[in-house]
Amino acid sequence: MSSLSDQSKKLAARLQAIPREIVLQVRPAIMASANELAATMRALAEGSRDSGALIDSITVTPPGQTTPAYAAGGGKRTAGENQALVTVGNPEVRYAHLVEFGTAKAEAKPFFLPAERLTRDKGRRRIARAIGKAIKDAAKGGTDA
Repeated sequence: MSSLSDQSKKLAARLQAIPREIVLQVRPAIMASANELAATMRALAEGSRDSGALIDSITVTPPGQTTPAYAAGGGKRTAGENQALVTVGNPEVRYAHLVEFGTAKAEAKPFFLPAERLTRDKGRRRIARAIGKAIKDAAKGGTDA
């Protein structure tokens, strides 16, 4: 039988490991939600299809990676460990905001904000489930994977 001190050390080690385990286990849910958002944006942007360049420019940046150089901020935005970023545009496509909000001569054909509203709750639920599972797995001392 191990001493109380050994048990406390083991518990402390497990508690310190929980956040990293949670982040790693939640990443697939984060990516699934970001990819679902991007797919919904692409589907909604079909109504504004001309060349397809806007649709093709929708990009998902995974956790820890930097947005493309042509994204807002010049590729200086790095997704956090628990983030995925969705960007629209490239060096040839710099008009997503004009499609989203319209111009004096062209009607708005929103795709970004409606996609976010359509996928937000499902994404939050998916991520919350992943967090709950990761916490339970960490408390048991490992994953079921």
